[in-house]
Amino acid sequence: MKQLLSLLFLIPAFYGCVLAQDPVQLKYASEISPEAAREHLSILASAEFEGRGTGEPGGEKAAAYIAEEFKNLGLAAPVNGSYFQPVKLVRTRFDVKTFEIAGRPFINGKDFYFVGGGPETKVNAKEIVFIGYGISEDKYDDLTGIDIRGKVVMLLNEGEPKDAKGNSLITGTDTPSEWVTSRTKRLQNIIAKEPKLIVAVSSAINESLERFGNRLVQPRIALEESGTPPAPNSIPVANINTEMANLLLANAKTSIDELREKIDKTQKSQSRAYKTRLNAAFGTVTEPFTSDNVLGYLEGTDLKDELLVIMAHYDHDGKQNGTIFFGADDNGSGTTGVLVLARAFAKAKAAGHGPRRSILFIAVTAEEKGLLGSNYYSQHPVFPLKSTVVGINMDMIGRIDDKHLRGNHNYVHAIGSSMLSAELKAINENANAEYTHMELDYMYDDPNDPLRIYYRSDQYNFAKHGIPVIFYFSGLHPHYHTPEDTVDKINFEMLAKRARLAFHTAWEVANRDKRLVVDSNKK
Repeated sequence: MKQLLSLLFLIPAFYGCVLAQDPVQLKYASEISPEAAREHLSILASAEFEGRGTGEPGGEKAAAYIAEEFKNLGLAAPVNGSYFQPVKLVRTRFDVKTFEIAGRPFINGKDFYFVGGGPETKVNAKEIVFIGYGISEDKYDDLTGIDIRGKVVMLLNEGEPKDAKGNSLITGTDTPSEWVTSRTKRLQNIIAKEPKLIVAVSSAINESLERFGNRLVQPRIALEESGTPPAPNSIPVANINTEMANLLLANAKTSIDELREKIDKTQKSQSRAYKTRLNAAFGTVTEPFTSDNVLGYLEGTDLKDELLVIMAHYDHDGKQNGTIFFGADDNGSGTTGVLVLARAFAKAKAAGHGPRRSILFIAVTAEEKGLLGSNYYSQHPVFPLKSTVVGINMDMIGRIDDKHLRGNHNYVHAIGSSMLSAELKAINENANAEYTHMELDYMYDDPNDPLRIYYRSDQYNFAKHGIPVIFYFSGLHPHYHTPEDTVDKINFEMLAKRARLAFHTAWEVANRDKRLVVDSNKK
């Protein structure tokens, strides 16, 4: 009897919950299914699309695919009859044509990596000046009496000289000196003496190359109208491993480890020139190119002059040294979200349930290069920003992050919803309470968030213009920006559920009588 009474008491509450749901919304939200998401993402994150690199063939294929989907859905082409908004960019790369030690060639980004900038330069060195740790101190100085201007120098880019007890010669204790704790001090010391080329030796180079690969030598990309980004310094630094360093020292029948031990044993600098053969050709190359934002427009009804923007970036890290960075979660998942939302709203309109406000679906380019595509749109909007009522962004919505891996998988990070409009946060919470029933995690809204996630995705380029935004995000995971970010690791049930929350929130904003009130200025 007690159980029966409990059930009877629950029925009205459940019935009231059902009545709160809009059957029309539910009908079109059902178009956003795991199966539909899998269909799109399996294409976008396939080997054919080669990681969707900005300005690369795979990125162009992705843009064409998205535009074709917009066309098939009946969305209008709003850029003078085109789905493409060309974004003019400039690519600046440090091009290493040759790097040979004793006639043996090495590849930048695979065997070692360069950091630097400057005009095209050729090096045909028959000697290299070893300058120890590159330290200049009263207690220990690697550069006393040595003129390295215009020369090729080699230094130990880690550690410092120590005494027999293992204490630093500089501090006299086991506390490392600033030459170790600072990432730039020793290089700045050497750069000031104007060598032609710095060869920096570290035992950590192989690990860095394995972890980051070609990303260490990727070109810098900027909006063309912003001008060519400056080179980080005028003197190039070749970061090499100990094996390459030993090859440079082979003629002298010594090694990096032997020189390091001799410094520690004598507590004196061992700086001197060694005969060797180093041939290199390198320099900064700048070239303009274009990559496209892809836009599809769904016209509203009585409030069509007001606009929602639903966005995601479609670019990722491309193909590097033959390895594809598939970017299934980042951000094939968000791009998939845009496509399935576009389908749901387009079907609703075709059946006579179109939104009152217009919706612009945007797949933006070059987010990975500094939010460049969304920045370009915000500076060159196809529709006036003053008419844009909200920016809804989906960036990485397909995984379970480290925080939730051992706990609740039924969640989404809802970022920035209250930064500019308390109403937007309330609408999203109500939509979740009525339809999707997820944990809304607000950890990244903390103003002390060390990752500053709110500022690191495309919605911020709308927020900085005073447009309320919400950013749906499933969080970081170990495969972030690695080749292992693949389709097989995507949780399609949660991807679809997060996208449905974006749909329900957009539906309410698109159809309510009044546009969102901007009542804060936290942008």
